[in-house]
Amino acid sequence: MQRLVHSHRRLAIGLAALAGFVDGVGFLSAGGYFVSFMSGNTTRLAVDLAVEPALAVLPAVLIAGFTCGVFAGALVAMGSARWQARNVAAFAATLLLAGAAASVAGSRPLALAALVLAMGALNNCFLRGGEGSFGLTYMTGALVRFGQGMAARLLGREAPESLGMLALWAALGGGALLGAAAHQRWGETSIALAAALAWIAVAGAALAGPEHDGIGHDPEP
Repeated sequence: MQRLVHSHRRLAIGLAALAGFVDGVGFLSAGGYFVSFMSGNTTRLAVDLAVEPALAVLPAVLIAGFTCGVFAGALVAMGSARWQARNVAAFAATLLLAGAAASVAGSRPLALAALVLAMGALNNCFLRGGEGSFGLTYMTGALVRFGQGMAARLLGREAPESLGMLALWAALGGGALLGAAAHQRWGETSIALAAALAWIAVAGAALAGPEHDGIGHDPEP
C-alpha cells in the first residue's frame, strides 16, 4: 500500500470494499460459503469431508473457480503494461455483469461461478514482478501486518503500511455489511448492483491514471 500513489491507495480501498460487497452477496447466495475468502472455504471443505462428504463439492468447486479467476486475471494484468488496475477491474466487472445476467436467467450456479471468478481476478489489480503485493479479497495478511506494525510503532520503529492495511480490512468489512444488507433487501438482484459498482470502480481506476513499473509510485521529491 505504501508504494502506491495516493490515488491508487484510494482505489485499492474502494476495490476492497467492492470485494467485500460481492462476498457478502455471494456468502448468502451460496448458503454460507465464500466467493473470495478461500481460507474459509478450505476449512469448510475439510469439515464437510469429515462430517458430510457430499457437501464438499461446493467448496471444492469454489476454490477451483477462484484459482482459475486468479490465473485469468494475472494474464490480463501481465498484458496490460501500465493499466493493470483499470483492465483487471474491467475484466472483473464484466464477469460480475455475466453473473447478474445468469441470476436474472435463474441460473444460480452460473451466477456463483461468475462471482468467484471475478473475485479471483480482482487480486491482480496491483501486481509487481508478477506477484501481488497485497490481497484485495482476503484480509488475514492485512491484519497480521497491522498488528506487526503496531508492535513496531510501540518500539519506536517506522511502520508506514500498518494503517493502510487496517483501512483495507475496514473497507472489506464495510463492503460485506452493505452486500449482506443489499441481499436481504433485494435478493439475487443485488448481484446486478455489484456489477454496477464494479463499473464505477473501473471508471475510478481510469481516473487514477496509469501505474509505473507495474504499480503506482509517489513521484520522487
